[in-house]
Amino acid sequence: MRQKIAAGNWKMHKTLDEGVDLAKQINDFVNQQGAGDAKVILAPPFIHLTEVLKVVDNPNISVSAQNCAYEQEGAFTGEVSADMIRSTGATYTIIGHSERRSIYKEDDETLQKKVDIALDNGLRPIFCVGETLEERDAGKQSQVVKNQLSKGLFHLDKNVFEQVVIAYEPVWAIGTGKHATPEQAEEMHKFIRDQVKEQYGDEIADNTSILYGGSIKPSNAETLFSQPDVDGGLVGGASLKPEDFTEIIKAL
Repeated sequence: MRQKIAAGNWKMHKTLDEGVDLAKQINDFVNQQGAGDAKVILAPPFIHLTEVLKVVDNPNISVSAQNCAYEQEGAFTGEVSADMIRSTGATYTIIGHSERRSIYKEDDETLQKKVDIALDNGLRPIFCVGETLEERDAGKQSQVVKNQLSKGLFHLDKNVFEQVVIAYEPVWAIGTGKHATPEQAEEMHKFIRDQVKEQYGDEIADNTSILYGGSIKPSNAETLFSQPDVDGGLVGGASLKPEDFTEIIKAL
């Protein structure tokens, strides 16, 4: 059975003290009420990683970086390597978030390098794919996502690909208050799973966790998560409020 996941991407929010407090509240909730068969992943800013890991003691909670450098080490001022991230105890990193693609112009070649170096250093990538509003209006969403998967992930050997989590993020639904309908989300998640199946076979496709990202909140989480190919969420704004994020965990 593939892993159900509630992942919280804090983006550039929370001071260190605020982030540690948020992590404590989520950890306490999972300790007290459990998370069923779901995994919870917290993705704070880089400078929070070590301190957040100190207050997380539940085995169902993992910690992720939001990005990593595409080089192992060297004269790259301001960058944080996958090896540095792994040395904190974090076990995941988000790669290819639409904000990295659009604001920082990270292309498919760069993202492929990041996937490889993350895996080489013991990190599991949460690899993001998704189309813009213009691409969806033009009916190009499937081709866009297929290209992103092919260029970013499908060079991996089968046994390595098993470490990857995929997040489908319709760009038009991130931070806008809009979200894909459950039917739209399921259509794209099934399409992604079919692409994985074509590349790696039924067993790996059936065991690949595919998350939905795009204005998930308590009011829509349960309906989205009820879709057969939606295995959880990569949550943005709602992950910053413990009362909202815990409701999303419950919805899984």
